[in-house]
Amino acid sequence: MINDRRSLWREPRPADAPSGSAAALQWLDWVLVGGFTLAAALEAIFRPDVAFRSLVTAMALALMPALLWRRSHPLTCVVIGFGAAMALSVLQLATGSGDLGLYSMIVVVVLLYSLVRWGSGREVVLGLAFVSVAVALGTVASFTDWGEVFASFVFLLLIVAAAAALRYRADLWTRRRVEIRNQERVGLARELHDTVAHHVSAIAVQAQAGGVVAATHPEKAVAVLAAIEAEASQTLAEMRAMVRVLRDEEAADYAPQPGISDLLALAREGGSPAVEVHLAGPLAQVPQAMDAAVYRLAQESLTNAVRHARNVTRIVVDVACDGSTLRLRVTDDGQGDGSRTADSGFGLLGMIERAELLGGSLDAGPRPGGGWAVDAVLPMGAAR
Repeated sequence: MINDRRSLWREPRPADAPSGSAAALQWLDWVLVGGFTLAAALEAIFRPDVAFRSLVTAMALALMPALLWRRSHPLTCVVIGFGAAMALSVLQLATGSGDLGLYSMIVVVVLLYSLVRWGSGREVVLGLAFVSVAVALGTVASFTDWGEVFASFVFLLLIVAAAAALRYRADLWTRRRVEIRNQERVGLARELHDTVAHHVSAIAVQAQAGGVVAATHPEKAVAVLAAIEAEASQTLAEMRAMVRVLRDEEAADYAPQPGISDLLALAREGGSPAVEVHLAGPLAQVPQAMDAAVYRLAQESLTNAVRHARNVTRIVVDVACDGSTLRLRVTDDGQGDGSRTADSGFGLLGMIERAELLGGSLDAGPRPGGGWAVDAVLPMGAAR
């Protein structure tokens, strides 16, 4: 248990937490500020039972801007919000008056949620300790019966639990994204490793041949050296693409990887659905790493179309290269089943990660005329 507390104390802020005040500002924050400010103003005007009206109203209005920084500075905002509540509790105890504050000051619950959702472990521990003191003081100042105290405690506990659950869910999603990215790196590195191994094997064979012919046919050794130079240059180009791409310890498979030309084997006319493949441009110039990646992207797109689209009758795969950029487009005429969206699915996420590893981009979504489209743009120079 002591270790758990130490772990919580050292826990960093969530990976999706904004790093600065400017990044934290979202339209929802402005809506909350405007809504609660309006509510506080109307309450101060029309509620007849507000004691210390001017002071309470000023404190409530001064509290509202804290919503703008609740993600980037959650502990500070909680201290401001619940500090104001503590000040009103002290004033209530000192004057013996009834409940102070406006109903709109319930905004402090939003700040409590933000503390647990966005704060570091240290901020959460310190913030919850401060909130506990503020709640205890407020309970003493406004005690009516134990049922109300219990209900308030349960309400605050539910807010904390909801924030913790959403934080945990976001952390799982972030970890899953990292895992998928690492898997794509491993897959891409394996393909690059196999390509480089193929070139090195060719260099070794050429060098052996050069040693044989050099003694009897020196003029042929020049051609062998030229072939070795070409293979070495291509090998260096492929190895540059392996920078920052990791590979696991699994045994390498030296069989050639399927490439763009192998997409033609996926075409079928009489099947259900029919698959058309169109290739255009100088595709022979495509680096082998990108060649294999495009095949994988097209294959995954076809699988997704067959698996998730209803009533699909036709799938079209277009691959075009203009010498500097390679474009892949996979379209279908199916109807979505509700599970295929542009922002969900780890398979689609893996495709996006693979395209980005090659310096390109990939977009997927419904087409205006119906059906689905996957568009990938890969710069040729990024894979060299």
